[in-house]
Amino acid sequence: MKHSRKEWKGFRSFVLQKMKEWNVPGAAIAVVKGDEVIMAEGFGFKNEEQKLKVNPETVFAIGSATKAFTTAGMAILADEGKMDWDLPVREYLPEFKMHDPVATERLTPRDLACHRSGLPRHDMMWYNSPFSREEIFQRLRYLEPNRDFRAKWQYQNLMYMTAGYLTGRIAGTTWEDFIHERLFKPLHMKSSNFSVEDMQKLQDYALPYQEKNGKIEKIPFRNINAIGPAGSINSNVLDMANWVRLHLGSSKFSGILSEGSLNELHTPCISCDQSFKEKEFPMAGYSLGWFVEPYRGHHMIHHGGNIDGFSSLVCFMPYENIGAVILTNLNGSVLPNLLAYNIFDRLLGLDEIDWSGRLKGETEKIKKAALGVDRSADISRMEGTEPSHALGDYTGIYEHPGYGELKIELKDGVLQVMYNSFVMPLQHYHYDTFEMKLELTGAKMLSSFDDDLHGYISSFSVPFEMAEGAKEIEFIRKPDQQLYDPEFLASLTGKYTLEDGTELAVSLRGAKTLWVSLPGQPDYELVPYREMTFQIKNLPGFSVRFEADGSGQVKGLRFIQPNGEFPAVRK
Repeated sequence: MKHSRKEWKGFRSFVLQKMKEWNVPGAAIAVVKGDEVIMAEGFGFKNEEQKLKVNPETVFAIGSATKAFTTAGMAILADEGKMDWDLPVREYLPEFKMHDPVATERLTPRDLACHRSGLPRHDMMWYNSPFSREEIFQRLRYLEPNRDFRAKWQYQNLMYMTAGYLTGRIAGTTWEDFIHERLFKPLHMKSSNFSVEDMQKLQDYALPYQEKNGKIEKIPFRNINAIGPAGSINSNVLDMANWVRLHLGSSKFSGILSEGSLNELHTPCISCDQSFKEKEFPMAGYSLGWFVEPYRGHHMIHHGGNIDGFSSLVCFMPYENIGAVILTNLNGSVLPNLLAYNIFDRLLGLDEIDWSGRLKGETEKIKKAALGVDRSADISRMEGTEPSHALGDYTGIYEHPGYGELKIELKDGVLQVMYNSFVMPLQHYHYDTFEMKLELTGAKMLSSFDDDLHGYISSFSVPFEMAEGAKEIEFIRKPDQQLYDPEFLASLTGKYTLEDGTELAVSLRGAKTLWVSLPGQPDYELVPYREMTFQIKNLPGFSVRFEADGSGQVKGLRFIQPNGEFPAVRK
């Protein structure tokens, strides 16, 4: 750090004071002015337990600041004539499909990169999920929008994953390899990588922390490789300073991106939410991987990042030719913002604003922004009600074509939801509505069960997506798993005789499909329903229930039809 500059007087003590005030274990800061890095310094601890200090080489997760690397990669392809920002994505990914058919046909790379797809976040679909990038891409078609295509800015990680997927496909490689070759290498970003698995192989990296009940605690690294292009890059402030210099037009990095592409990346495409509702930020737009927002009358371009245990901010003012990178190892912290604003106040010669005082309370908003808020407070609870079924009747596996499987178990008399390795208890609220506590945030949301015409629990609906106008995510209960077991199905096959003497046959075709054959009728495929019951495919209201004796041996079956029930005895 160059202490000779008068604007930095007292800055180090200011940083340490604010870190203490906001409970941040460690931070690293780099400041660029002109084409020079005038500061690169570490503060606090990368490892709080062992008191290992942060230095400029310490690598942090940068979270969503990754997005600007993804758009820069797309801009390189545009410079080479391999991608057009305004041609439909389907020109490059013919299998691309959204829930909205208009978005399917017309959505462009620009739409992917400026958050105007019509989709709300749907973050719970990918967060901690077992899905690969390819699987997530294939499931986009099942995620419902809450706004018309291009009608509103809505922050969307899945569209950025798609943008990276598109980049790799066009380049004939992976997003990771392309960004490494075309950006990391020419920018000399030798410490940067794409996975917390690789990060932990380095000599110098920060551990992730969160604040809980006023205390700092270490938390596990979160692997988000599948959604990588939206937020998986890890870096240090020395590498990131070069990234800022590129965006400020440094001659040392000319040739990586054309001047036209840099301008394209920095030009707003749609108005968006402001960083904070303060007079210093009168308006905001989103360009291609960047927020474009004036700060105290000066043109500021920035993007932050929040992922488990880390908060970051990359920001610069192109007309003043200044920029800063702030990396921290605390979950959902506003410290990077208030430090950046103080840096700009100092470099611009403005009176310093007490941003720390102004931003009290914003931390909780940031924490809740990703995964929703408490939904129970505004609902009138009906006292004295009970569930319509015994608790065991609600257990089972439920499935949504986009979100995947969700399992409900009964443990020690309490229902609990298991989804993407999270365990979330259900407490009865009223009727068949239960209060589910999110393991991630502690937020509570009201979820409900529904039953079918036969009185069986058939679905479980959860407000995983909290955006205005978004529907609850409905998970359909899957049939009992034994109905897919080839050995069990084989035990049901054989000859059966109806009361009028008609003989019928139950056979197994393939490993998992039962069929019923009756004289003079077409063969009927049986579809697993629940317990020992199968529905007859394409015949609503018709089903077959197998019946067993006390020892579990199948002794017969029963046709259940709108006009009655017809038993048959096994021969």
